[in-house]
Amino acid sequence: MRRVAITGVGVVSALGHSRAAFFESLRLGRCAIGPIESVATDGLKFHCAAEVRGFDPLQWFDPRAVEQLDRSVWFAGAAAAQAVEDSGLGLRGPRAAVVTGSSIGGKVSEDAVYRQLYAERRTRFDPLTIPRVMTNASASYLSMRYGVTGPVYTVSTACASAAHAIGQAFWMVRSGMVDAALTGGTEAPFTPGMLRGWEAMRVVAPDTCRPFSLERRGLILGEGAAMFVLEPLEAALARGVHVWAELRGCGMSADAHHITMPSADGAAAALRAALADAALDASRIGYINAHGTGTPANDATETRAIRQVFATPPPVSSTKSMHGHALGAAAAIEAAATVFALHEGLLPPTMNYLTPDPECDLDVVANAARPATIEFALSNSFAFGGLNAVLAFGRGDLD
Repeated sequence: MRRVAITGVGVVSALGHSRAAFFESLRLGRCAIGPIESVATDGLKFHCAAEVRGFDPLQWFDPRAVEQLDRSVWFAGAAAAQAVEDSGLGLRGPRAAVVTGSSIGGKVSEDAVYRQLYAERRTRFDPLTIPRVMTNASASYLSMRYGVTGPVYTVSTACASAAHAIGQAFWMVRSGMVDAALTGGTEAPFTPGMLRGWEAMRVVAPDTCRPFSLERRGLILGEGAAMFVLEPLEAALARGVHVWAELRGCGMSADAHHITMPSADGAAAALRAALADAALDASRIGYINAHGTGTPANDATETRAIRQVFATPPPVSSTKSMHGHALGAAAAIEAAATVFALHEGLLPPTMNYLTPDPECDLDVVANAARPATIEFALSNSFAFGGLNAVLAFGRGDLD
């Protein structure tokens, strides 16, 4: 089996519209959580989110494409363009793949259609309504944009969508099924209906996101996309291109337990599977980018899962405290944060952390990035429905 290099990284998030802006925000511990501007929040019990503010799709698409594509595809297209340019790799043909993750697809476009139907009583709609709202719209757009005729599809597994997508793309490159893959996740969830749905679940914080902190009161929604170009490490070295990190393994599991309450046993199974797939002992992991939603149940359960697998857990942080919980894109954005940690020798912080919680007795990287030269790291994603995925990364300059 082949080793797999990450040679292209692109990010659009609340922390900035580029990889460089995202990395700099992690370095500085910038929190992008603030009042929601894109949707009226009158009557809602929460008013804050981590939105991608000031994004201009015309920087990435022609005007006709902007009209034809949902906001979630705007994010995916911009992140993918960054990643492809960064890698310098041609992705055309049957030996390339596109695998994306998205939990809800074109929800902004769907909400607009329902408003027209039920509030405005319209009977005629844009003929591209269905292509705009379908969950696989980003994968299909990217295949056409780059001429990829190999495997192209979207994975939708709630908050683990992007991790499952990246893992499957990784396995295809590693096995030799394809020679390159464009993979990641995207999400644009800010609509009145979605906000009302999340309000009904009573898991959204009224102020900010405080993962692993005793004062945590819930998650904060986010949006955006992150995309990666994967190729065999040997091919990347032969091309002489920069290797951001090595993707070493992926582990997946299902809790078979509860639709919303997480299971420590299921999460621990995914952690063990990732280590086994990467052929790594737990003692070699120097950092974990936690799922860390900031809800009371999730953070305590994730702590128990980590302690099941690690005799001495490594430092842990949740970057959701800065860029929010981007649902189906969360794992991709957090994978980019994990690549940052390995490449820069700097562990991104858990912002807004106040008081240690005895139920979350981990070495939390609190409120400021921490210098640390590490060789290997994990990124956790534990989704509603009990669907778990963990990605294992190695530094790009390891033999």
